[in-house]
Amino acid sequence: MAAKVRDLRSALALLEEMPDQLIETDVEVDPMAELAGVYRYVGAGGTVKRPTKEGPAMIFNNVKGHPDAKVAIGLLASRKRVAALLDTESENLGKMLCKSVENPVPPVDFTGDAPCQQVVHKATDPEFDLYKLVPAPTNTPDDAGPYITLGMCYATHPDTGVHDVTIHRLCIQGKDELSIFFTPGARHIGAMAERAEELGQKLPISISIGVDPAIEIGSCFEPPTTPLGYDELSVAGALRGEPVELCKCVTVNERAIANAEYVIEGEVIPGVRVKEDQNSNTGYAMPEFPGYTGPASDQCWLIKVTAVTHREHPIMQTCIGPSEEHVSMAGIPTEASIYGMVEKAMPGRLQNVYCSSAGGGKYMAVLQFKKLSPSDEGRQRQAALLAFSAFSELKNVFLVDEDVDCFDMNDVLWAMNTRFQGDVDVITIPGVRCHPLDPSNDPAFSPGIRDHGIACKTIFDCTVPYDLKACFHRARFMELDPEKWTKK
Repeated sequence: MAAKVRDLRSALALLEEMPDQLIETDVEVDPMAELAGVYRYVGAGGTVKRPTKEGPAMIFNNVKGHPDAKVAIGLLASRKRVAALLDTESENLGKMLCKSVENPVPPVDFTGDAPCQQVVHKATDPEFDLYKLVPAPTNTPDDAGPYITLGMCYATHPDTGVHDVTIHRLCIQGKDELSIFFTPGARHIGAMAERAEELGQKLPISISIGVDPAIEIGSCFEPPTTPLGYDELSVAGALRGEPVELCKCVTVNERAIANAEYVIEGEVIPGVRVKEDQNSNTGYAMPEFPGYTGPASDQCWLIKVTAVTHREHPIMQTCIGPSEEHVSMAGIPTEASIYGMVEKAMPGRLQNVYCSSAGGGKYMAVLQFKKLSPSDEGRQRQAALLAFSAFSELKNVFLVDEDVDCFDMNDVLWAMNTRFQGDVDVITIPGVRCHPLDPSNDPAFSPGIRDHGIACKTIFDCTVPYDLKACFHRARFMELDPEKWTKK
């Protein structure tokens, strides 16, 4: 079904064919906080403040100040939609991505006129203005400014020539300026910018917006699964069975995703840092995946924009920071990373992995583990340790048996209530570097924490000891097909 999905427009066309998965509105919406405020109620989900829910993706056809553009939101804010867009089952997503990482298909150059360059605006034009050209929303009235939340940043290492694509927090700071936030040590393009700065060079960069969902999912892999030098566009190529096509940028020496809706071209400027909220002075950046509005950074790097290109009648794609969309993009690659590492270490034991909404796709994982023999007792905890090593930002791991649905948190909590004792089944690993956006990872929260971003990682072992498995059989119902009784 998803074989025809290769860009944002074909993805939206597929969702349009699915019941209750896409809605449109012609009612005018203000991109400044109002658009996100609407979608909070329609389908944001994730760690967004309640009330919110999982719902359809949405297209706003009438965006204030942008008469020629639409804005799409929530495309990936449902595991069901992600599975449909990647032509698989929702419980198979992590395994599918794991296989794709191991069988990469590198990108190739596009031949002909790239769709993303149907309309070209150069910064040398006196009328050039990012605020008018790009309908970037704010999530809340407290945001530092308009944010590009789904920009596929693509750059090349100045020494090695290797390429990489990642998603970064991008805030419009002026008519031809963007700030970009690099989490220290966490993203490859940050390392490229640092090296370019050491050399006193500008780093050419392209930012592609509105692309094939396979690219958005694949771009969220991190080390050690995809080390420096691994171009994550190759994951999307493997998922689709054909390479992602790139085109040469118009004004900088870099490439961009040829079928994107928008491309912003520019250069990361060495030796310059900007205050993220310099125009608003709110003290905040934007809502991040843990569900809190992050503080504005005074150490953002500066991108000097040289051009904006786009399709005719472009569709801007955005997401709400803490929404289910982030869970899909961050969580599914994490599931793949954990599954791949554990499967290599102890084949056949790990049945599946789920990085749930409650952890924003990063902080929490549920591992479904099958003990095949008495000697497997204890290996489930080893699997949790491997998960921590595979994904450093992971904070809590829940271990469950194969008869527990790891994708159903009620079932996970059932296992915790009937197969877990706090005095013997909690394993803590204090003093480990985790994620700076968790506000509890701070010395003010616990005297045992030495520095902000350090956490106590915890394993909750909700599996039955192997020698007691006979005492923990779930009630056995008759296996049958209910269609005879339920078919209308």
